[in-house]
Amino acid sequence: MDDRSYGGKPFIFLYQTVFKRTVLRLPFTAFERELLTEINIAPAQLHPNSWAFVRAFEILNGYLGLLPSVDVFLHFFEVKKQGKSRWVSFSGVAGRILVTLFHNSYKGWKGKFFRVCASKPDPTALDGIPLYWVKIQG
Repeated sequence: MDDRSYGGKPFIFLYQTVFKRTVLRLPFTAFERELLTEINIAPAQLHPNSWAFVRAFEILNGYLGLLPSVDVFLHFFEVKKQGKSRWVSFSGVAGRILVTLFHNSYKGWKGKFFRVCASKPDPTALDGIPLYWVKIQG
């Protein structure tokens, strides 16, 4: 586990809009944890638009009665880093359309974030996911 802590508890940052617009809930689902680990990024490093893809995939799988799979998700979406941007995005793989793009991008979200700590009821809530931003190749 990383040594990042607040009051002795590990923490991450997450943007307010991710909770408000994509209805992300904590603790992360097993799928979300596995995805963050697989692509090796901290939760705040994923652009809010891409969190919407993650949630849409989970909702679609729930509707179909399936468990979301990182391998299936990465069949339809690929990791993209645009130029010098500090955030990572997902984009659809050509010829494998699962959901359509958003008409609007989230705006004004960069300065509005929460510090999220593991809690007494679930001290392992942040175990297994990158807590720090990592350098992305690309």
